Amino acid sequence: MIEVLTSALSQLVNGFVGFFQRGAWDVLHDCLDIGLVAVLIYWALVILRGTRAMQVAIGLCLVFVGYLFARRVGLVTVTTILDSVLAYLAVIVVIIFQSDIRRALARMGRRPLLRGQRTAKETQTIEEVIKAAGTLAQKRIGALIAFERSAALDEFIERGAEVDARVSKELLHSIFVPSFENPLHDGAVVVREGRIWQAGVFLPMAGTAGGDRTLGARHRAGLGITEETDAVVVVVSEERGAISLCFDGNIVRNLDVTSLRDALYGLFYAPKTGRRKSDRRSTAVPPEPARAQNQDAVLTVSKAEESS
Repeated sequence: MIEVLTSALSQLVNGFVGFFQRGAWDVLHDCLDIGLVAVLIYWALVILRGTRAMQVAIGLCLVFVGYLFARRVGLVTVTTILDSVLAYLAVIVVIIFQSDIRRALARMGRRPLLRGQRTAKETQTIEEVIKAAGTLAQKRIGALIAFERSAALDEFIERGAEVDARVSKELLHSIFVPSFENPLHDGAVVVREGRIWQAGVFLPMAGTAGGDRTLGARHRAGLGITEETDAVVVVVSEERGAISLCFDGNIVRNLDVTSLRDALYGLFYAPKTGRRKSDRRSTAVPPEPARAQNQDAVLTVSKAEESS
């Protein structure tokens, strides 16, 4: 055993020394190659973190480690079985991760090295949605507002009525007021490029959160579209008058206007310079008695801001 470890260490040292004995261009080329692979692995881990795909990926890694161990020890039967499994690994990964792969590819386009700063039009759009959500929550009027981002929502939704209007609190309020003469109030509003694109839109229901009986149809629809795309959805509960935020297949519930504002700006834009993360968390904590109910939600939003 000691001889094997000594031989492996010797080979590692010789390889490390030989690496830097080559030309400068060759060393730079290999460092660039290794750096790109490291960045790709990091992005993949960031995308998969906190999802079911991450758990399955860990399981597949353990299977691969077990295969290497069985092959090294000479377990013929185990090696033969795992050989058959690994031969179809690509097909297995595509079948298991089909929704996660689609969502990951949709996310890649919105992860630049430097996120753009907010413009006056974008800020006004978000502020109008926040005001509308606060007013609708006070009156216990249900609402579902989806922000389209990099991934187009056309193929994932059942189209409603095309509006093409400027986002305003009054217009959103009139859309969601329940009435027999208002067929749009049961659907969602889709905001595209800072304008209300469509109203009365029906979104796909959530697949992963369908078993949660505490979630109503609006919350499951908000989760469903964020499982498939990079959209961000604001949900107002008709029964409880509470505001929720859905993004990346996750939901943050029981938000007030202040915490909703911090969450949306944290998801859409880089944080303001000179503003500490602790300050963002403190401003997101609502006054009593809702503070105790929202602590978990605020922490979740803060984690989302950091990972973005």
